[in-house]
Amino acid sequence: MFLFGKIAWLFLQPLSLAFFLIVLAGMARWIDRRKLAFLLSSLSVIILFVTLFTSTGAWALQKLEARYPRTALPEQVACMIVLGGVFDLAVTAGRGGVEMNQSADRFIEAARLARLFPEAKIMVSGGDGSFSGDYKGDGELAGDFFTAMGIDPARLIRETASRNTAENVSKTRVLLDKNGLKDCLLITSGYHMPRARSLFDKAGVTTMPWPTDYRASGRVTLGFDFTQPTLNSQLTSTAAREWLALAVAYLKGETGSWVP
Repeated sequence: MFLFGKIAWLFLQPLSLAFFLIVLAGMARWIDRRKLAFLLSSLSVIILFVTLFTSTGAWALQKLEARYPRTALPEQVACMIVLGGVFDLAVTAGRGGVEMNQSADRFIEAARLARLFPEAKIMVSGGDGSFSGDYKGDGELAGDFFTAMGIDPARLIRETASRNTAENVSKTRVLLDKNGLKDCLLITSGYHMPRARSLFDKAGVTTMPWPTDYRASGRVTLGFDFTQPTLNSQLTSTAAREWLALAVAYLKGETGSWVP
């Protein structure tokens, strides 16, 4: 299922989908199916325009980010769960050190909270989610990062085998039970929090959501945006993937509703 999901996304992400529709339109034109060719090429142009020149991606992410606003921190925090996806695994393997991607705020916020709550355990969940499986995942690399931030690595509990969010939850639950931990802060990207929290709820793991890594300003309105097509494309791809993942999780019975 993991590999199927990775392969399916290669075809379903907006720019790839637009490309394959153009290819299919060319094939339809070649066999003299002009109406079909026109339909496919028109659909491709619409996808490209929405992806590059509208605020759809930021707006769709903002809808998810608004589901779990931050509240006040509790007086005591015994543990925090930090979901992976933070490191650029290929670059880290090639360059050494700890090279991070756009989700770096997950670990940065965890380090900040670790200083505020020096007794709290830090559960880092994340393995190698690449096709090859040849890299060290977030769970393994976390020690280097937190040590560099002045956090005692002995506070870490590392889950190093998960490749996606569903596996994060199932494997983290085992380690939480083993270490007698409960009611942890859940730290992940704001747009990712609805799915992550719902999966933990369905698994019977109570968490307190603590979102970070916001991608939208909170003031985005749906409309045209010709100023930043590259960023719009990235945001639309991220949004499409998360909304699709929410739908799949719901259809598989892993969450209680499509939009938790």
